[in-house]
Amino acid sequence: MLTLLGIPGALRQGSTNRLLLAQARIAFGKAKQTEADLRLPLYDGDLESEQGIPAEVQSLADQIAAADAIVISTPEYNKAPPGVLKNALDWVSRTKGNPWKGKPVAIISAAGGRGGGDRSQFALRLMLTPFQPLLLTGPEVMVADSSNAFDADGKLKDARYQKALDEMMQLLRSEAELHKKA
Repeated sequence: MLTLLGIPGALRQGSTNRLLLAQARIAFGKAKQTEADLRLPLYDGDLESEQGIPAEVQSLADQIAAADAIVISTPEYNKAPPGVLKNALDWVSRTKGNPWKGKPVAIISAAGGRGGGDRSQFALRLMLTPFQPLLLTGPEVMVADSSNAFDADGKLKDARYQKALDEMMQLLRSEAELHKKA
């Protein structure tokens, strides 16, 4: 069975990116599904020197390493991914090995603006590039006006968004299956 790691870029439990991530999990299909916790200390070289890698950071790195596929749902804060996401990347880069290398990764977003998180996705792709994951390029899933994009049950209202999400998650599943066999 495949393992899918969901990384919510928003800490707030009721965020639209958590709703989008929930829909992505459904679209991915049967899998062992885990979720990352980005409530990490701020990266601090002095802290690392004095105490080593914090246990919660190592746990995140281990989740990434164990996953067959990863989906990141990022909001857009001031034209960029939220600081908690960048902080997590900075911390994981300090762990042994490179858990991201060759890992199929899908980036999706939900944001209040009309771009649906397009700038956030672009910036996140740049941030992930040094880690050499297998970044899926499309179909792009960028949910605009996200506070109005979900119904009372947390499902996407717009069939176009759902279609793109379904296609992206099936592509992620296919890549994960290919890499698992290799």
